[in-house]
Amino acid sequence: MRAISAFMTGITRLNDVIGRCFSFLVIFMFLFLLMEVGFRYVLGSPLAWTSEMTQYLFGIYSIMAGGYLLAHNGHVNVDLFYNKFSVRGRAFIDLFTSIIFFIFILALLYFAYDMAQESIGMWQTSNSSWNPPIWPVKLFMPIAAFLVLLQGIVKLLQDIAIAFNLSYYQPPAEDEPHHTEADA
Repeated sequence: MRAISAFMTGITRLNDVIGRCFSFLVIFMFLFLLMEVGFRYVLGSPLAWTSEMTQYLFGIYSIMAGGYLLAHNGHVNVDLFYNKFSVRGRAFIDLFTSIIFFIFILALLYFAYDMAQESIGMWQTSNSSWNPPIWPVKLFMPIAAFLVLLQGIVKLLQDIAIAFNLSYYQPPAEDEPHHTEADA
């Protein structure tokens, strides 16, 4: 049981660190857009690359946040009836819906890997006037999907522990929001 707990804590901490690190991309996106506005409206000379670079950074930022969001219950949840159940009842519901999650994330991982591999194989570029390589951006897709998959396994183990009263995981109190050990 210690190994399971260590695995769960390690994956959650990994996603937490990665999510926090990639959150700094917002600063670069802001600076690039500010620079674009300055060059376009103040100097009258727009830059060809800032808008496209911001789009690529936003794409990386968005996908790399998936594991972090799952670890911190940040994904959208339709909770018309969900919050009326006890913590244990919600765990049983989550066990059922995890089937859909794993089908989706495994398909995403498969297709993202295939897309990244193809993009790297042809050293794909954007074909814009700036024409930067986009294969590095596509390389993040399977990495992000894998991190979400790992965090999904952690969530599944948490739900199993809560649903069946197993000792390797202590759920949060009924009135507290769910947080992981990495929040402490």
